[in-house]
Amino acid sequence: MPGYAPINDYFCRMIVIENTLISRNIVEKKFVCDLSKCKGECCVAGDAGAPLEESEIPILEELYPLYKEYMTEKGVKTIKKHGFFEYGDKKDLLTPLVRKDKYCAYVYFDGGIAKCAIEKAFLEGKINFKKPISCHLYPVRITKYRDIDAVNYHAWEICHFACTNGTDLNVPVYKFLKEPLIRNYGSEWYKELEKNVI
Repeated sequence: MPGYAPINDYFCRMIVIENTLISRNIVEKKFVCDLSKCKGECCVAGDAGAPLEESEIPILEELYPLYKEYMTEKGVKTIKKHGFFEYGDKKDLLTPLVRKDKYCAYVYFDGGIAKCAIEKAFLEGKINFKKPISCHLYPVRITKYRDIDAVNYHAWEICHFACTNGTDLNVPVYKFLKEPLIRNYGSEWYKELEKNVI
């Protein structure tokens, strides 16, 4: 049909490694966060929190006393009232939001920039969990199916500064996200990804 690429063309644009199907945007798009310009808007914008893994919930609960001190007062009240996660429309697990202000409950503000209280505790050596993997991987989003993960680039208008910065520095998404990609899939997987970059 006119205007539609054959399904085989679509899959030819993907990279397959083990049980992952990876969009070529991961290696073609350029991206480097520029917090001085975006002010950490991804932790504030939107109507829902960031995706959470079920295995991360007990970690967030256990480490709470160690990162709580960095959170906002409203964030602490949100956790006390709603817990360490909330359910999304599809019953998926999400970070809870401070409802009136709509920022993530785990956020703190540093000079007007939204940053992660969990990550701050990690960087100060108080905990060994950096932050939820979906936050660490952004702008990559992973959709889990029964036998395979779809690894996609998520385009969001608030990240235009990061796209411009990445283009200026010539840093593709997969290089910017080397650490979280290895954290999630391992170093051998990442080496295979590098081999697929043409």
